[in-house]
Amino acid sequence: MEKVTIDDVETQPNPMGVHSIRRPISAALGCTDFAMNYFELEPGESFSGGYHTHHDQEEVFYVQSGTATFDTENGEVAVDAGEVIRFAPGEFQHGYNAEGATEPVVGFAFGAPGPRHDWDEIESVVHCRECDAERGHGLELTDDGAFRMECTECGTAFTIGGAGDSA
Repeated sequence: MEKVTIDDVETQPNPMGVHSIRRPISAALGCTDFAMNYFELEPGESFSGGYHTHHDQEEVFYVQSGTATFDTENGEVAVDAGEVIRFAPGEFQHGYNAEGATEPVVGFAFGAPGPRHDWDEIESVVHCRECDAERGHGLELTDDGAFRMECTECGTAFTIGGAGDSA
């Protein structure tokens, strides 16, 4: 058995700086088959770096307070306090606290199977600098904590976060 107090778990923000408070609860508990992260999102902050999917993991988000907005394949979905939303493996989504929100979003992200992402199984949709269009990009975490993104169409790669963006 393991037990932790959420406020005692060290904050580990996303390398892209998209949120200020993320506490990896599953890591603190030593989970091997389940991911759980606690978030406090100020207006304009998001759970992740953008519109993406996990091909190997389903995700569930529980909003404890505030209203989170999710961009989904079926349009925009508001998730209010006390509500839960699930994304199957392969479903694209991006969850955030809207720029004009008047209160923070406090919530949890749960994922299974596994406590950590398999970076080879994540696909983000971002603007490709070579194709000049929104394209799927593979994602990997570099040694300096940045994200390396590679267009699945043309192979152009760039990094975000870490020591700074580069082409």
